[in-house]
Amino acid sequence: AWIIFLALVFRLMRREKITPKTRQALYLTASFIFGVVLGADPSSMGTVKDAIVLYGAKGVIFPPRLIALTVFLIMVFLANKFICAWGCQVGTLQDLIFRLNRRPKDNKGIWPQYKPPFALTNTVRVVFFVTLTALAFTWAFDMIDPIDPFKIYKPAVLGLGGAVFIGALLVLSLFIYRPWCHLFCPFGLLGWLVEKISLFKIQVDYQTCIACETCARACPSTVMNAILKRERLVIPDCFSCATCIDVCPTDSIHFRSGKRTKPPADKFKPKAQAASGNE
Repeated sequence: AWIIFLALVFRLMRREKITPKTRQALYLTASFIFGVVLGADPSSMGTVKDAIVLYGAKGVIFPPRLIALTVFLIMVFLANKFICAWGCQVGTLQDLIFRLNRRPKDNKGIWPQYKPPFALTNTVRVVFFVTLTALAFTWAFDMIDPIDPFKIYKPAVLGLGGAVFIGALLVLSLFIYRPWCHLFCPFGLLGWLVEKISLFKIQVDYQTCIACETCARACPSTVMNAILKRERLVIPDCFSCATCIDVCPTDSIHFRSGKRTKPPADKFKPKAQAASGNE
């Protein structure tokens, strides 16, 4: 099911056919099939969490989980964070909720939506990952289990504290893009590292780009600004949602293979500043 669905989305991405309505329909389909129908397991997050907890608490290496983790990371390598973007039960649910608070063109929130700095969100995620590992190895404690958001698909094992946490997470998803993925998910952290060498990714054609920055404003996070201007050493998570492709007025953004290029030095300078620099 994963391979077929992700192959379909990949084809739509390559053909640049993902519109706001298509995007919502795909997220709804993914969360229903992979969550409601197939259940909470397997999940990309669970492969990392279980590997850490099982080895830390019991010294056990569970090969099926490691194989699944390897397969999921290969998916990230082939197409930029595709398993997180379109195949994760919780990721697609968060994304769907976020899109419900968007205008019809999916370029702005109905109610204000916020883009926390990546330095902040990634620091929280790294600290969470380190704490998860330390508690597993020191006290054999699984800190994710009580608040595991994937339990939304098997509520019979969900405690009150977990229900409150997941409820808050889903409400937060209206205003912040994929909060679990950016702040807590251990696979999200590993996937962010692997996506640096992904084969297919969002790229900008600077020959036709008019530097209007419509894509960066419409992007649900800060990543498109980083991809567009290439001013940062570190590029945030890109979830290949194709919002940037859809809103670009000059069809200058594509999902394709190859190395990202950098814009001309004065591409995004204010016109007056660029003109004075040429005098």
